[in-house]
Amino acid sequence: MKIVFMGTPDFAAAALKSLIEAGHEIVLTVTQPDKPKGRSGQLQTSPVKDVAVEAGIPVFQPAKIRLPEEVAELKKYEADVYIVAAFGQILSQEILDMPKYGCLNIHASLLPKYRGAAPIQYVIVDGEEKTGITIQQMNAGIDTGDILYTLETDITEDETFETLHDRLTEMGAKAIVDMLPLLEQGKITPVPQNDADSCYVKMIRKEQGHIDFSKSAISIERLVRGLNPWPSAFTFYNGKQMKVWVAKAVADGGNSDAECGTVVAVAKDYIDVQTSEGVLRIFELQLEGKKRMTTQAFLLGMKIPVGSKLG
Repeated sequence: MKIVFMGTPDFAAAALKSLIEAGHEIVLTVTQPDKPKGRSGQLQTSPVKDVAVEAGIPVFQPAKIRLPEEVAELKKYEADVYIVAAFGQILSQEILDMPKYGCLNIHASLLPKYRGAAPIQYVIVDGEEKTGITIQQMNAGIDTGDILYTLETDITEDETFETLHDRLTEMGAKAIVDMLPLLEQGKITPVPQNDADSCYVKMIRKEQGHIDFSKSAISIERLVRGLNPWPSAFTFYNGKQMKVWVAKAVADGGNSDAECGTVVAVAKDYIDVQTSEGVLRIFELQLEGKKRMTTQAFLLGMKIPVGSKLG
């Protein structure tokens, strides 16, 4: 198939690479403009652009793809289908209607639930047991189009955003390559989404990582895992920010009379913090200005007495 591919981050780059390796003709790659990085302000290219350049595929980087002049540029490239994966811009109806098979989106969750920008983080934070990849026919709404193809995966007990993102990236690359021949052969039956089963998740903000110890230990553990490695869950100790990288909810132990956020036990390799329901056992952390380290290594250089307060 002749494809115009639209995407920006690693999640999309893996799908582009898979399509190239499968022998599809990518006539154009569309990605976000290069952006300055760090203090130097040096322009950084997107992972999708890097793959396209290496493969010798033309790259188009519009600031606003809905503008008439940008749409006119797209029309120069004849394609059977547009494949979209974490592109970062909303397509106009004119663009959606241009290719023969329309525009297909590789979405990192099982629609209709978890529409929006951060489904990978939220399925962990919310304690879901399954997630996956959905290939959907794009329409004017955000992740509201008909479902064309899905792949499922279990969410493990120690799943983090990083591990799940990496697995879904591989699954997305596989799913789009597997479904395109079925689409071309007319073997795909579109399934409309049930809006009543949906929710919309916005971009994660840094402040969402602030731990509220008045919540249950299991909900905090999920927050820690869902925001690892970015933006990370955090609390405060003696006025300094403390990131919590690895923690587990412990149902037994603790002190039900202790105020939430109180350190109720300190062992060789962990710190127990009281929550409204159970104890959060911290195994890996990072104090502001210090490196990420195990709690055991941290306690060799700094003491956190029982009765100390976090938060």
